[in-house]
Amino acid sequence: MTTAPKPTTPPSTPATTTVRLFLVDDHPLVRDGLRARLGSMPNLEIVGEAGSAAEALELVESVRPDLMLMDVGMKDMNGIELAALLLQRQGAPHIVMLSMYDNPEYVQKALQVGARGYVLKDAPAAEIVAAIEAVSAGGTFLSPAVSKKLFRTQEPRPLLTPRESEILSALGRGESSKQIARELGLSVRTVEAHRQSIKRRLGIEGQAELIKYAVEHAREFGQGS
Repeated sequence: MTTAPKPTTPPSTPATTTVRLFLVDDHPLVRDGLRARLGSMPNLEIVGEAGSAAEALELVESVRPDLMLMDVGMKDMNGIELAALLLQRQGAPHIVMLSMYDNPEYVQKALQVGARGYVLKDAPAAEIVAAIEAVSAGGTFLSPAVSKKLFRTQEPRPLLTPRESEILSALGRGESSKQIARELGLSVRTVEAHRQSIKRRLGIEGQAELIKYAVEHAREFGQGS
């Protein structure tokens, strides 16, 4: 008597996480354009939008997005002030500022209140997608044009968050991503995301150039934040 073959279970694939995105801009055409550019992005769901800061404050609690793409220049309250309010809340989403201004002062203020990214409105769709991916992975993102302008006009250290300064200092001491992750209690993936963010902020392209910079500035970034 023959027996039927046992059913086989197909190999499982890693689960992917969908990023819940919320748009904030007081120009409907801008929101329409963002939906058109980002709507086909895999693992991204646009869960809501607001045309004012007041509307965003009202809706975010119920929508609970993972990330907000937020205009800097709104009429009722600027995006930096709105970000500061939202980031005081428990379980606040990550925030990427979207602006037509590359003024270093705006960028610094956005980073100081806790925004994780700053992207210019005329940036190509690929750059906005890169910002969403970087911030969702635990890193930060600045448009290259913004990063270069900041690097020219300010001392290098203020461009980095305290965590990024720690990582750059560790790189200057010759530590690997695995060693840094163990030392700081982070995942290797998070350390790698921070390394990519540091390169973008400082206008550095390759790993060798990053290590060279870290060694040359180890003392500066090894100081307190």
